[in-house]
Order: sequence, then structure tokens, then C-alpha cells
Amino acid sequence: MRTWQGERRKRTRHLIELVGLVAKSGVVDLTDDDRAVIDGAPIWMADKLNSDDREKRPTRSGPTGKQAFDAECKGGNFAVSREQHDRV
Repeated sequence: MRTWQGERRKRTRHLIELVGLVAKSGVVDLTDDDRAVIDGAPIWMADKLNSDDREKRPTRSGPTGKQAFDAECKGGNFAVSREQHDRV
């Protein structure tokens, strides 16, 4: 396999994994598969994470994401309740 083919496959796999995260988060169902909203959400999130205004900047959701992955690995429900999210 040529180098560029290998790199293309790695990139494709990475993109598929990212789309899987969006689907697992429940965003698709919550937006009734509204592509404009789904496309706008990460753009909004990136703007907020890049914001210099600390008060408007959201906290990172790493612990919530880790809980979701741990639950999935154990065969539990991927969705994190609003109560669990607020505690993190």
C-alpha cells in the first residue's frame, strides 16, 4: 500500500470515529437529524472554547465524557443524565 493510501485510511477512520461520538452523544436524535444544528454545535463549542472571556467559556466536559465511555465499556447506558452532568 502506498504511503498516501495509508494516510488517507487513517484520516477516514479518525473522521468516522468522530462522527460516531456525535451519534453516541444523542445530538442526532435531539435535533431530529437537523444537519444545520448538528454542524453549528461544534462551531459554537469551538468559539466558546477559544473565547478570551472566561465567564462565558464553558468548562471542559472531560469527566462527563470519561463517565460515558466507562459506562459503555461496562455495557451500561452511554447517555449521561443531566444530574450527573451537573455534578461534574
